Amino acid sequence: MAPSSTREFYRQLAQLARENLPDRAYPPIIIYSVNMAEFRKKLRSGDTAATVSFLLEVINSLSSAGADFAVIASITPHMFIDELKEKSPIPLVNMVEETAREAKNKGFPRVGLFGTGFTMEADFFPRTFEKFGVSVSIPSPEEREYIDNKTMAELADGKIESATREKLVEICRRLTDEEGIEALILGSTELSLILNDEVLRIPVLDTARISTRVVFDYSQKDEAK
Repeated sequence: MAPSSTREFYRQLAQLARENLPDRAYPPIIIYSVNMAEFRKKLRSGDTAATVSFLLEVINSLSSAGADFAVIASITPHMFIDELKEKSPIPLVNMVEETAREAKNKGFPRVGLFGTGFTMEADFFPRTFEKFGVSVSIPSPEEREYIDNKTMAELADGKIESATREKLVEICRRLTDEEGIEALILGSTELSLILNDEVLRIPVLDTARISTRVVFDYSQKDEAK
């Protein structure tokens, strides 16, 4: 939904193609750039049916354009992933589930979560991770407000501020010291623009990077061609 993260998602897919396929055989990709303001307006209204219907229209458009499967390259809409998968005409990659599987495979029993306010305050991350035996800790209300504001006011527009990075690192360290997290979920695709494991000094679970690998692998399956 944000151009900066969409661009990065596409770049990572192209990089995987260059590394794994001959002669720049990039998989065909159809991008539907969703109106973020319209989505957030529906989300704030609390009308789940209208929000799901809005997202399904996008998925149906991708299907009509020839897509064999789809990924919602934004985390917040995954609040509705179960309803969307049930009604979608094509398979959907679940970024949250793939990140939970990665956390389990890497042996992290407790992880922290950064994302939009909607993402951090909803239950879809803890609920999904619990299925994989992983606990999720979230920042305090004040910290959540800060993360959400900076994600939407700066990162969504591609703005990288050193003061913002320092504060995010501070919040992560508190979660490490007080909550005992062993890794941090970058639960907004914009967060990977400013944070990584080197900056945070703990492993990150980058939802965008994990999902681009899953999407690339899926694109190479016979049934996705």
